[in-house]
Amino acid sequence: MARNHPVRAGLLCRCPACGQGRLFTGFLQVTDRCPVCAFDFSGMNTGDGAAIFVMQIAGGIVVFGALFVQVAYNPPIWAMLMVALPLVAGLSLGLMRPAKGVMIALQMRNKAAQVHNDDF
Repeated sequence: MARNHPVRAGLLCRCPACGQGRLFTGFLQVTDRCPVCAFDFSGMNTGDGAAIFVMQIAGGIVVFGALFVQVAYNPPIWAMLMVALPLVAGLSLGLMRPAKGVMIALQMRNKAAQVHNDDF
């Protein structure tokens, strides 16, 4: 992986600094240091940023898809729920790790830092 593609590395859940080390130790637990290049991730904090984007994307896809199917085919509500609920859960869980990886990569690329009340 090329060193100058941190966003691609974030999408693949790899270290944005080197593109090789694992970014996560658990499902969403960011590792303290990259095992390959020893980059320190302890200062990286994405907060709820990734979750907000994932909710918007997954919700938009499922809601507009459900509206289209409802208008076009008029299925019973239980059938809509049987499809829509697992779809939104699957999309949310599937997109969360890459979204958090991209948020961390963008923090690194833009050299973003934590702001404290003392800084003003």
